[in-house]
Amino acid sequence: MNVSPSKEKILKNIRKALSIPTPIPFPQSEGNSSVYQPSLEELEIEFANQFSNLQGRFVFCANEQEMVSQLLALTRQLDWKEIYCCEKELAELLSLHQFAELTCKPLKDADVSITTCEALVARTGTIVMSAAQQSGRTVSVYAPVHVCIAYTDQLVYDIRDALQFMKQKYEDQLPSMITFASGPSRTADIEKTLVVGVHGPKEVYLFLIDRQ
Repeated sequence: MNVSPSKEKILKNIRKALSIPTPIPFPQSEGNSSVYQPSLEELEIEFANQFSNLQGRFVFCANEQEMVSQLLALTRQLDWKEIYCCEKELAELLSLHQFAELTCKPLKDADVSITTCEALVARTGTIVMSAAQQSGRTVSVYAPVHVCIAYTDQLVYDIRDALQFMKQKYEDQLPSMITFASGPSRTADIEKTLVVGVHGPKEVYLFLIDRQ
């Protein structure tokens, strides 16, 4: 194949540039340290504030029994009929505390889905989930309401800390998908009007259980 003189000149310059390493202009910006300073607030408070600002519904629980009691009261208040939960340990926990409303209907018919999570990012009010959870990839976004059950020892300050948290948990076998969800689904693509629940749940509840 014939190469034009101008193209050959470009390729020659590229080869020459690649043979001479270029120093990083801003070595301190390569992720060795966090850009954001840690909050003076406790992580629970920081997360609750940020999550609530994103239209999430935050509920703090002293223990698992209180969580089930509050979740049961919320279920009756909002008249949720079809509740989807496919995580075995979570379903057993709810059943252990007499959560009689728990059903195993198909996800497409569910009023609400209940899952756990991998971690919580306090600085952004973000729930971190992954494909490694028994709930899979779609449960947290398919139902109109998502309820997430988490513990205080899953709280980290920043996304960088969340990724490190997951590396320690899974070592060299990170899940094939890691999802960062910050409040209900929303978009302002149409006439710059904020619309909630277009590509995911309209409401997200986070039940945080104290576990030290």
